[in-house]
Amino acid sequence: MTTCVDFENRPLMPLLLRCLALVCLLATNAALAQLTIEIVGGGATAIPIAIVPFRGQEGYPLSLTSVIGADLERSGRLRLIDPGGVNPRPARPEEVRFGDWTSRGADAVVVGSVGPQADGRVEVRFALLDVIKQTQLAGFTYAVLPTQLRATAHRIADVIYEKLTGDVGVFSTRIAYIAKQGSRFQLDVADADGFNPQTVVTSNEPLLSPVWSPDGTRIAYVSLENKKPVIYVQSLATGGRQVIANFRGSNSAPAWSPDSSKLAVTLSKDGGSQLYVINADGSGVQRLTNSAGIDTEANFAPDGRSILFTSDRGGSPQIYRLTLASGAIERMTYEGTYNVSPRHLPDGKGFVFVRRDGGVFNIALEDFATRQVQVLTQGTLDESPSVAPNGKLVLYASNTGGRGILAAVSSDGRVKQRLTAAAIDVREPAWGPLAK
Repeated sequence: MTTCVDFENRPLMPLLLRCLALVCLLATNAALAQLTIEIVGGGATAIPIAIVPFRGQEGYPLSLTSVIGADLERSGRLRLIDPGGVNPRPARPEEVRFGDWTSRGADAVVVGSVGPQADGRVEVRFALLDVIKQTQLAGFTYAVLPTQLRATAHRIADVIYEKLTGDVGVFSTRIAYIAKQGSRFQLDVADADGFNPQTVVTSNEPLLSPVWSPDGTRIAYVSLENKKPVIYVQSLATGGRQVIANFRGSNSAPAWSPDSSKLAVTLSKDGGSQLYVINADGSGVQRLTNSAGIDTEANFAPDGRSILFTSDRGGSPQIYRLTLASGAIERMTYEGTYNVSPRHLPDGKGFVFVRRDGGVFNIALEDFATRQVQVLTQGTLDESPSVAPNGKLVLYASNTGGRGILAAVSSDGRVKQRLTAAAIDVREPAWGPLAK
């Protein structure tokens, strides 16, 4: 574990600036950079669903039903039923014989078709049916470019997931992460299932702390390309970037406000490392905290009224809450001597964080109402949590076999996944917002 030192030679806590050793990613080959999701633990009561291969999809290089099935299965809340052997194979709701699926134990069935249109686009039809009630739950028709078939499959998976679970699907979202090859660091963006990786920023110096703007158009991050931490905001639409904080000393740990208009940042320009808020264009810097300790890793509440942050003001790294209107500060963690990196749940009912116990770092969740803490992971070095926009999964960095990977765990600790790639190590994940 790497310990960061600020510009006054004051040791900072190992996780506070996310300066744990970043590890290698081969960036020269997009296929090698692609993440693969492995399910290592599932929910106890998954809904059984059959997805019939869409009629006509064999004429295209992408199997939509394979993408939809992989999305739903890795959620841990749906279980795939083999549709093989059903003849004739249904493609429309009126062709479904419900007895074929009740005998297989399916609670729901998905049917659909794929075909060309005269304008070069592809028509994708699908329907979701409740086998038990023998009713249609959803059905849509999309006209898309051939290059949009994977994105369309994610959209269909989102619809199915929401109809069957009542929760918003996040299969159409994106993730960001930091990667390194030799002396080269990268900020990469990929689909939530690890496909379509794109390199957004490259540097010969470390890149740290990526965080999506809530509107999904920008990513703030920290770069050491000027031999000191500087905060940048990168536009995903134009590729342009802007310096947001380059003050004397360290500029680190950016966090967006819910309306994407401001960022909370950690600056040492006035002495110790303290919290400030700054407009998204770099103007209007205002100091939020004034303690003798280190205040860092801010995270806005979903309603924008308060901020969680990490501080050693009490003698050990703990998590505190700052109410912005009054300036009141309340300590939130009391179990253990090392609790850092807080991230709110989207519903505002709790937060996840990194907890160290006996030299082991794990992801934990605390409920605001009860103050009860649940440890979600069992690794030895789990860090950098990022919550899915529906609050059902937490993406984080971990380590296996001496190699850094990304992993995910459900907010109840039951569903577990690993995101890996051959000979590739990644760190600092950030889950993007819901697709607009």
